[in-house]
Amino acid sequence: MKKMIVALDGLKYSESAASYAIHLAKQSNSFLAGIFLDDFTYHSYRIYDLIESGGEEKVVLEETDKAIRAESVSQFENACEEAGISFAVHHDQSIALQELLHESIYADLLVIDGKETLTHYTERSPSRFIRDLLAEAQCPVVVVPSSYRVMEKIIMLYDGSPSSVFAIRMFSYAFPVLKHLETEVVTVKDPVTAMNLPDNRLMKEFMRQHFPKATYTVLTGAAETEIVEHLKKQFGQTLVVLGAYQRGMVSRWLKTSMADVLIRELHCPLFIAHN
Repeated sequence: MKKMIVALDGLKYSESAASYAIHLAKQSNSFLAGIFLDDFTYHSYRIYDLIESGGEEKVVLEETDKAIRAESVSQFENACEEAGISFAVHHDQSIALQELLHESIYADLLVIDGKETLTHYTERSPSRFIRDLLAEAQCPVVVVPSSYRVMEKIIMLYDGSPSSVFAIRMFSYAFPVLKHLETEVVTVKDPVTAMNLPDNRLMKEFMRQHFPKATYTVLTGAAETEIVEHLKKQFGQTLVVLGAYQRGMVSRWLKTSMADVLIRELHCPLFIAHN
């Protein structure tokens, strides 16, 4: 991997997203671009605040936002310099989602806080911004929790679909330096079927070339329940790899609602890729 980007809201700076991105960039010796989404339609204040003041405070409020955004950039730059990584700062001032999707065309990986909204109000996680981004992003995305912890284990969700294999392949290409971590492949099957992995021989042959020390776990029952319960039992900080978040290209059980549940409930980084 050569170039990573991290999406940052200058008005609500995510130290966690920056920390994960800087750590991954340093681990993979990648260039990191901090994408500050200074959407011209987005402010820390509400239009109602301007109406109440008769518009007199607009200049003061805008200057306050400008100062907050400048401080966020400074915080990011200082963290990158301290880590000794190569970095740049981009100020994208048009519609945030469109700008970030455009940036993703020219990136190997995008990191973003799972609670990002790019609004001044709270939304149920994952926000509409995150859902739309994951559906259309042109590179793999790492969705991170609001607190940073060092990753200790990798769990790869596999259901036999091309998209779940694609996500594992992309993770292998992006982070060969993480192959020393404990790795587990998890699948869910109906209790009445054989307990082998889908395409058992081919999948294990593939995994031996990418993650030779991987272990395999086959769960039975409803995937939406079993996957979440299995992941909640993990100790330490786990990174979960999954595919199929693209509209019209969902797998049988790693569907949009499944990814939403993982973002909302797990509080661990998710590597999401679709082909």
